[in-house]
Amino acid sequence: MKFSHKLSDAVHILAFVYVYADGNLSSTAIAASIEANPSMVRRMMSTLVKAGLLNSQPGKVALRLAKAPEDISLLDVYLVIEDNRNLLHVDEKTNPLCIVGGNIQGTLNGVYTQVQTAAETQMAQVSLRDIIDDILARQARK
Repeated sequence: MKFSHKLSDAVHILAFVYVYADGNLSSTAIAASIEANPSMVRRMMSTLVKAGLLNSQPGKVALRLAKAPEDISLLDVYLVIEDNRNLLHVDEKTNPLCIVGGNIQGTLNGVYTQVQTAAETQMAQVSLRDIIDDILARQARK
């Protein structure tokens, strides 16, 4: 099973831009922090700019958050960055002639919808400010 790191990487980019506001904000520097390819970082930054979460100036390395970090929720980033917004996925290939196989999708779809709603409600309560503050607190304890 392959897991998406898009949300984590997008939050990483936004936190990096805030923490290193007066430093090197090139896609190469950010990519080094994420341990990713600079072209992936540029694509993700473009998505964040189009969504109104990040500001940039063409031809310059001049990134800034488009909103205060307390006004950007984890849900905001998730809704912008994730192509497949479902956290959990039902196996669609089961035996319809079996009691379990013929009914599991409907049952799990209902349960997974509840889980998705709860997760999104919780993500809406976590701000980029909360994440940045925790990052800086962890660094200060080192």
